[in-house]
Amino acid sequence: MDRPERAADVYRELAVLSRRARALGSRVHPDLSLVAYTLLAHIATGPGVRATDLARHYNLDKSTVSRQLAALDELGMIAREGGGRAGQDIILTAKGEQTLAAANDSMRDTVTARLAGWSGEDLERFAGYLERFNAQANEEPGG
Repeated sequence: MDRPERAADVYRELAVLSRRARALGSRVHPDLSLVAYTLLAHIATGPGVRATDLARHYNLDKSTVSRQLAALDELGMIAREGGGRAGQDIILTAKGEQTLAAANDSMRDTVTARLAGWSGEDLERFAGYLERFNAQANEEPGG
């Protein structure tokens, strides 16, 4: 098989992975989209982030971020502190932290179960390939 065919295989498998990731939000919480889950995870890594920061970071329209944050707020997973609406700091509530922790535990368990039959060498190679792939993506514009 030549390089373009192999690259097409990789793309196909990444597309499958992406489709499964989209279903993740509803597994975490029935009313949570993948975008809302992603924002929740981002807020956890940088409490006090603002909606405009999230929109810029994910290259999303501000209205999309606003709708997702409103949903998280209604679910009691985030709180807003300080200034006007656009200038408010966003933090996770205890419910948001618990939801995210449970989701992370569930995903870790799923990955661990899928990789249970893999050798240590296979795991090391796979992790290395993912790290290399993601590092290269981080170097690209918008990565």
